[in-house]
Amino acid sequence: MSRIVPLLIISGILLVIDFYAFQAIRTVMAQSEQMWKRTITIAYWAITAITLASIIYFFFFDFYSVPKWFRVYVISSLFVFYVPKLILNVFLLLDDSIRLGKWTVSLFTPGQSDAVSSAGISRSQFLAQTGLLVGGFFLFQFIYGMVRTAFNYQVRRVKIPIRNLPDAFNGFRIVQISDIHTGSFTSDSPLREAVKLVNEQNPDAIFFTGDLVNNRSDEALDYVDALKELKARHGVFSIFGNHDYGDYYSWKSPEEKAKNLEMLEEIHANLGWKLLRNQYAWLGEGEDRIAIVGVDNWSAVGRFPQYGDLKKATEGTEGAKTKLLLSHDPSHWKAQVTTAFPDIDAMFSGHTHGFQFGFEIPGLKWSPAKYMYPEWAGLYQREHQSLYVNRGLGFLGYSGRVGIPPEISLIELVKA
Repeated sequence: MSRIVPLLIISGILLVIDFYAFQAIRTVMAQSEQMWKRTITIAYWAITAITLASIIYFFFFDFYSVPKWFRVYVISSLFVFYVPKLILNVFLLLDDSIRLGKWTVSLFTPGQSDAVSSAGISRSQFLAQTGLLVGGFFLFQFIYGMVRTAFNYQVRRVKIPIRNLPDAFNGFRIVQISDIHTGSFTSDSPLREAVKLVNEQNPDAIFFTGDLVNNRSDEALDYVDALKELKARHGVFSIFGNHDYGDYYSWKSPEEKAKNLEMLEEIHANLGWKLLRNQYAWLGEGEDRIAIVGVDNWSAVGRFPQYGDLKKATEGTEGAKTKLLLSHDPSHWKAQVTTAFPDIDAMFSGHTHGFQFGFEIPGLKWSPAKYMYPEWAGLYQREHQSLYVNRGLGFLGYSGRVGIPPEISLIELVKA
């Protein structure tokens, strides 16, 4: 019973969106041949029926009981089909609002005619056609985002000035990757391509800033061989992200959940990655050492966990000239790092994915992510401290990216 109510609400909302959007299609098809009307109508409602049937299945059966490709593309279809429909519905709502306004006015001014000129098309047809064009544009963008942009890995190069940076680390090259989300991939080929691109940068160190999986550790097993190929002179340093703890999956017992996390720790070890869970590691020797600090997920956004303990993680690093922090959630920077840990020179985060939707042009970037995370992509600085937010290598939910391609960050440390 507890699942039926949310299922009815979700199904009801989707059906309202579908019925409303279909009015535009009916308006545009008014003069079409009967065969085309029937074909388009059947196709439209067949897609809706398949989507709703899949949602009903996922509500009552284990999400992981169906092939990965099926669950990945069903979830993606919600974005591919329903975002354009919502955009289309905005135009229909505008038309209905105008119509309602005119009807309301007519109640108080009887005798006025609402006749539409026979010349040209009606307002309803114009808005329906415009809505379909705009919705169609976004439909194309979402499909293109799955087919091409999702795997169009971009190397972004940035220099971060560090005060008191030891001479031995001036020009030190770090590749940062984040949010792989192996549970969203249906093949290891794209990841092998990304790994090759990382290795071509000849990094001194690689930072992985969390979310190797979506929910379960076994999602990563098919990709261990590909990720093992990551190479850097000082190795790979990694942390957990909010999705790595299994918090978004219904486990049979706390013991099963704990076992899942142990398995993910073993996977990091098998990959040869140095997993930092509220810990630090040294790079270099003597007085020229720098500290690499890594914390469990810590977020200032209420619905995300605060497992990280930065105080514990930095104990013993007092002699470090430079401290670099790996923390998955960028909200950690302003909430704790800049206020209580001025000795941390740079923080590396991910988490936002750039919302997998937005645009970036020289001098201007926008994504819905900015309304939750002011620091959502790229480099941010406050006095002597820096934050770099990686846009993510993978994807979650919608298995694509619109305007925000996956990122491999090549960061060079330079003396301030």
